[in-house]
Amino acid sequence: MAGLHASLRTQPASSAVNHQSFATKLLLLLTVLPLSLALFAFFLQWRGGGIDDPISRWSPDESHKFPGMDSSPLSTLGHSSSQSSDCSALLRHYNAATSPYFRDWKFKFNSDLKPKISITTSTSAGLEQILPWMFYHKVIGVSTFFLFVEGKAASPEVSRVLESIPGVKVIYRTKELEKQQAKSRIWNETWLSSFFYKPCNYELFVKQSLNMEMAIVMARDAGVDWILHLDTDELIHPAGARDYSLRQLLLDVPGNVDMVIFPNYESSVERDDIKEPFTEVSMFKKNYDHLTKDTYFGMYKESTRGNPNYFLTYGNGKSAARVQDHLRPNGAHRWHNYMKTPNEIKLEEAAVLHYTYTKFSDLTSRRDRCGCKPTKEDVKRCFMLEFDRAVSVVHLHYSHIVICLIKFYGQA
Repeated sequence: MAGLHASLRTQPASSAVNHQSFATKLLLLLTVLPLSLALFAFFLQWRGGGIDDPISRWSPDESHKFPGMDSSPLSTLGHSSSQSSDCSALLRHYNAATSPYFRDWKFKFNSDLKPKISITTSTSAGLEQILPWMFYHKVIGVSTFFLFVEGKAASPEVSRVLESIPGVKVIYRTKELEKQQAKSRIWNETWLSSFFYKPCNYELFVKQSLNMEMAIVMARDAGVDWILHLDTDELIHPAGARDYSLRQLLLDVPGNVDMVIFPNYESSVERDDIKEPFTEVSMFKKNYDHLTKDTYFGMYKESTRGNPNYFLTYGNGKSAARVQDHLRPNGAHRWHNYMKTPNEIKLEEAAVLHYTYTKFSDLTSRRDRCGCKPTKEDVKRCFMLEFDRAVSVVHLHYSHIVICLIKFYGQA
């Protein structure tokens, strides 16, 4: 009996000891675990750990590096091996703090994503204009670019950068290219012949049409579904599309539609010191296709300010064509088909944003490229649009006066 009472007294004591031991171990675990995790995190950060820090990834010090180009021709542009990815010599006029589009050119787009979209352009612009233009369109779903380059765009410093970007095909205007295009089908067609052997805008129109004809062949070889022709001062605005995606916009187009029309909006510049049009210009004049008749006619005088045209430049928009048999260009703004009249639709929300004459240099570069005499007759021979003619006469006369004054005072 006494032994039974003794065993009953030892059981509560043993239970209390076990409970205290468990609590001690649990407390130790709760203390060691967070300390271990903290040390592990510190170790990862100290060693680099493969953590992609967005802040360091987009830091101004890194903004000149072109992603996916570590082994690109940039490394041979006179830099040391430690500076192989520094493009400051090429982009010295560009503000590093506002150019994040110089990174991440290798978008994680699967090759089976449909539709596959391409853009073709004829350009003589520099990197400061072409790169943000390309990056924007890559973001909204364009995978392939056919760049027909001249002037600054064809210079070694610029073209080597363009060629190193995935999805970009650079075509130079060589004598061989001109000979090849002189044998093309549209060169012998009457609809284009009225523009032959004329300077400036007419010559550019012919070049664009011939380049578009070649781009169709390239697009078919690349397995492209849709092709657009844009200038490097134009951006597609896929309004109304889910996720602001041009790919989604064209994916929703019915299969029997051959061409999609994007009405153009024209920029209204509010300042005279624009450096980066795509980020600094935000006000646009809507196309009349996207306005009610009451608004269009009611505000016409205030909108045009004496200009006989609603826009300073063109107003018929741009188009995307489904790549198919017998496709051909129909000028710089449209496509056509040799075997049928294309079935086209006009989008009610999506548009082309045209950054028209946003900088003074846009006017002077056109004047310098054309080399027209300062007479109304000569600029009419050079330019298609009345605004271009008027501006060119003013600028040509002004330049002539300045040169005469410089000579006069220089001799004095």
